[in-house]
Amino acid sequence: MFCLNPDYLDDLATKYREVYAQAQPFPHVIIDRFLPETVLNGILNEFPKPGAIQWKKFENVAEKKLASTSELQMGEITRLLLYQLNSSTFVSFLEKLTGIEGLIPDPHFVGGGLHQIEKGGYLKIHADFNRHERLLLDRRLNLLLYLNKDWQEEYGGHLELWDPEMIGCQKKILPVFNRCVIFNTTDFSYHGHPEPLNCPEGRTRKSLALYYYSNGRPAEEVSGQHSTLFQARPEEDLTKKSSSSSSVKAFLKKLVPPIILEAKRSLSNNK
Repeated sequence: MFCLNPDYLDDLATKYREVYAQAQPFPHVIIDRFLPETVLNGILNEFPKPGAIQWKKFENVAEKKLASTSELQMGEITRLLLYQLNSSTFVSFLEKLTGIEGLIPDPHFVGGGLHQIEKGGYLKIHADFNRHERLLLDRRLNLLLYLNKDWQEEYGGHLELWDPEMIGCQKKILPVFNRCVIFNTTDFSYHGHPEPLNCPEGRTRKSLALYYYSNGRPAEEVSGQHSTLFQARPEEDLTKKSSSSSSVKAFLKKLVPPIILEAKRSLSNNK
């Protein structure tokens, strides 16, 4: 049975922590050959096909993807790895790598777990939800581990990292097998896979996603609680396909920066 090697992780954290801190447009790191291939081969072999489990299906102008809803939908090898990525050994590695102390894993994998995108699917540029509604903690880190063997550049599916002003993409990351991406999550860590996937029929973009939290965060990062905040790229319209006024209002709310929503609430309370 595979167990994470603390010495290997400590060496990684030492090697990459300065790279992580200085990365643009926000702190992040890309680590290839992250885990033994035999472990990920086992996970890939038990990764459920689009119709095999009760996936949570997102299909709207901002996202077209599948996400798992319970660890009980996952295979045994997958669950054992996810448990280790939530362990003290791994959290200590993340704290040393990122400089964020007091990290707390999510045993419920809310919004995380297994992700899968079929041909034509996408996830528009966004900042993630910032509070765990069940644990009442602040979201601080994302970890994405890709499971796509022999993935070609022309298939697309790049993870894009955008600047805070949404002027342009600063980095594009191909989601190849055993590539791990770790990054800070704030109201302005804009990222996504905005271009429709162009892989062959029958192939999908597969990944594991884990999120890490803390009890509180730096004062400059504090804002009102919000769900995913989608951001339109230059000359992109993310509202044109919404079918009803209620869905338009709900979606537009996700496009408004939290600081504006807070100001609006304050004005309403002072009337």
